[in-house]
Amino acid sequence: MNSYYNIIAQKIQGHEQAKQTIQQWKKQSKSIVFTNGCFDLIHLGHLYYLAEAASLGDRLVVAVNSDNSVKNLKGINRPIKNQETRMNLLASLAVVDMVILFDETTPLQLIEAIVPDVLVKGGDWRTEDIVGSDIVLKNNGRVESLSFVEGNSTTALIEKIQLGQ
Repeated sequence: MNSYYNIIAQKIQGHEQAKQTIQQWKKQSKSIVFTNGCFDLIHLGHLYYLAEAASLGDRLVVAVNSDNSVKNLKGINRPIKNQETRMNLLASLAVVDMVILFDETTPLQLIEAIVPDVLVKGGDWRTEDIVGSDIVLKNNGRVESLSFVEGNSTTALIEKIQLGQ
C-alpha cells in the first residue's frame, strides 16, 4: 500500500518541479494536455471529462485551484474538500499524470510557463473564452472544449445534499 501512496505523491508537483518534468516529457516527444478547475466534489462528469482530455495527448496535467482561489471564485462556503484532498483524489486517477496547485483566479501563469500542446476545458466553455487559448494557439497547439455530461455539476450536487434529497 505504501508504494501506491508514493505513486500518488509523485504526481503532485510544485511549479518548478512540474516545469522540469514537462520539459523532460517534451524532450521525449510526449504531447502535453492541460486542464484546470476546482474539482471540489469529483463526480461522473469530471471522470468522463478527464478521460476524454487524457485521450487527446500523451500526458495529462491538471491544475487545481487552491482553497483561497476557490473561495474567491465560488464564495465563502467553498471549497467543500480542501486542496490537499482534491489534489490527492485527482492524482489517484490513472488518466492523470500530474497535478499542480495554483493560487491565482486563472491558470494563465502556468499555461505561459508550460505551453501545453492541447488546452482543454469542459463543454460549457467556448474555445475563444478559455484562458490561455491565445498562447497555445500561437505556439501551434490546439484548444478543445470537451463534452459536457448533463446532470453532473458540483453546484447541483451541493444543492441536492442541502435539500436532503
